[in-house]
Amino acid sequence: MKKVKITVMRMAKYEDLMAKYENPIQHACDMTLGKIFYSERGEKPKDMCDSAWESMQAFVKELAAGGGNFYDGWMKNPYSAMISCNDGFRPVSFLLEVCDN
Repeated sequence: MKKVKITVMRMAKYEDLMAKYENPIQHACDMTLGKIFYSERGEKPKDMCDSAWESMQAFVKELAAGGGNFYDGWMKNPYSAMISCNDGFRPVSFLLEVCDN
């Protein structure tokens, strides 16, 4: 199995949607821009958000198993994927890449 690098690439926050639809919450997200996680054997990295992991786990597991080329050439690097978590108020985009080593 290959190691997969997971990098936080972008973080959005839709305050208008939050104000209109979300109940106030104290602590929503622990991600920081540029934070890097590593998945070993396709497993969830320590400190990875459960919701984010649910959005990306199938892609991470496929990359770890040597697969790639999702959606017939979607990514310039076929052994990568750009995946966002499923939080509609503050989505985070993650770049998944197979490590060479």
